[in-house]
Amino acid sequence: MNDNTLAKGKAILTKKSESFLNKYLNNASPTGFEASGQKLWLEYLKPFIDEWQSDNYGTAYGVINPGQEYKVVIEGHADEISWFVHYISDSGFINVIRNGGSDHLIAPSKRVNIHTKNGVVKGVFGWPAIHVRKGADAKMSPSMENIFIDVGASTKKEVEEMGIHVGCVITYEDEMMILNDRYYVGRALDNRIGGFCIAEVARLLKKNKVKLPYTLYIVNSVQEEVGLRGAEMIAETIQPNVAIVTDVTHDTHTPMMNKQKLGDVKAGKGPSITYAPAVHNNLLNLIIETAEKHEIPLQREAASRRTGTDTDAFAYSNGGVPSALISLPLRYMHTTVEMAHKEDVENVIRLIYGTLLNIEKNHNFKYF
Repeated sequence: MNDNTLAKGKAILTKKSESFLNKYLNNASPTGFEASGQKLWLEYLKPFIDEWQSDNYGTAYGVINPGQEYKVVIEGHADEISWFVHYISDSGFINVIRNGGSDHLIAPSKRVNIHTKNGVVKGVFGWPAIHVRKGADAKMSPSMENIFIDVGASTKKEVEEMGIHVGCVITYEDEMMILNDRYYVGRALDNRIGGFCIAEVARLLKKNKVKLPYTLYIVNSVQEEVGLRGAEMIAETIQPNVAIVTDVTHDTHTPMMNKQKLGDVKAGKGPSITYAPAVHNNLLNLIIETAEKHEIPLQREAASRRTGTDTDAFAYSNGGVPSALISLPLRYMHTTVEMAHKEDVENVIRLIYGTLLNIEKNHNFKYF
């Protein structure tokens, strides 16, 4: 076996990997409507796994070395923030409500795709021109009460004839790009970039002909953005012995971020590990030992009470599952220009891969 995946500075992503990432990020996968994204992900994953499954709500997972008593999960989440059509005015304008943590402040002037049974209908978040915002209106700012979508219609009936109705889901129209040959940029890196990372781990295990002493589940959960719901369901289905979750965290070195309040994490400086009640110390120590052994850069942060990620759902399921969180530093979370450093992405993959090699059959993570 020629395995130099963990060599310091080794580039592990391929052109095919990045082509998949581009296609995967550009595809819409809003919370509750993740099916098309999951199909893309599975299509890429299938050559590297032994079997796959999906549950009733759309969480998908691949399995390597099935049938073993000891079960390990590596997990990301597949959904992206979006909007729902909430109200259509007689004049043909559309008001919205959130689906996940969508930010109303960035909405004005954004192009959107409204997903209907007849296909995608284009629209824009409109906003009054600066010329007319005078006097008291000069301080007008976007709110959930005043943002609206314009689809070029003049009546409610015309909007409905397009196939748009209350409950249609809306995503932003923004495509991935690479900035300064250094950053992946786009919407929905939170957290389809995590699904990409765990798929790459599976690819490397296959490429390097690694024989794991346990069953590995590569899990892409749904509905994280509305309360970790997909992870809650799949944790009960799989009943794993160990769970390693990957998600994004804030790069706090950008303007208007308070490092003393939010923690000290910077894109390009490596994955971040989290200390929290849900994070199992012995599993965390194994991850740290892996990073030190293979010179993978690490950052640290602490979470009070809960991590706010799928780590919490796995940790507190099935009587307690040893779980840990590996986070990718991200700029401008929940916007259309989320940014992740390419080296951090590779190091998240290397860290998960190396940790899996250090987990033994029937590994005991008990405290005492």
